[in-house]
Amino acid sequence: MTDVPTTAGSRTTADPVGPDSVLARQRRDHAEMDRLMDLHQELGPGEERERVLKDLVQLVFSHAFAEETVLWPAVRRHVPDGDALTGQVEDEHQQINDLTADIERLAPGDPEREDKVRRVFALIRQDIRDEEDQVLPRLQDAVDAASLRRLGAAWEAVRRSAPTHPHPVVPRRPPGNALLGVPLSCYDRVRDAVGPGAPTATARKALAAVSGLLLAAGVAAAVRGRR
Repeated sequence: MTDVPTTAGSRTTADPVGPDSVLARQRRDHAEMDRLMDLHQELGPGEERERVLKDLVQLVFSHAFAEETVLWPAVRRHVPDGDALTGQVEDEHQQINDLTADIERLAPGDPEREDKVRRVFALIRQDIRDEEDQVLPRLQDAVDAASLRRLGAAWEAVRRSAPTHPHPVVPRRPPGNALLGVPLSCYDRVRDAVGPGAPTATARKALAAVSGLLLAAGVAAAVRGRR
């Protein structure tokens, strides 16, 4: 029999450990991703559809950064075969990064862009299924409730200060991703504040300053990687 894919939208976001656990926080984000993807598919071309896509991108990448910085290291520590489980999800994250970077370079309405949007939505839904069906239940079995709540607090703190756009060349694992997280987050939030169109002189200066920080952080990461 063929498995029928399920999504976070068809599951409850409640969690027996409590609403502050990392499991519940993950599932709430997954449900919101599903909602935004469904809404985008319902809307016709226009500013509202692009705003929904922008909201989805910001959520997906802040969520993924928190997973890679806080959650997946815990899975690798506590869950048997955790390295293989998180490796599969990290591969999906990299594909989502690459496709979304292409989407951001293409104009709305471009047939190639629309195809890539469909492909990235399919990958996001697959990523949600893999996390909810394989990774999160295994973590819940391996870690006590208090630890899951502590992980939830750390996950939320990172998510709120995480990058909001794709950065395909950034490592998927600490310390590389964590080292680059602050300058990338600053850069992305300036981009988000500037919005579409040509940036003002002030915005250009801010972007240039953050780009310098990003370059310095990249050099530091490269030096650290050689040690």
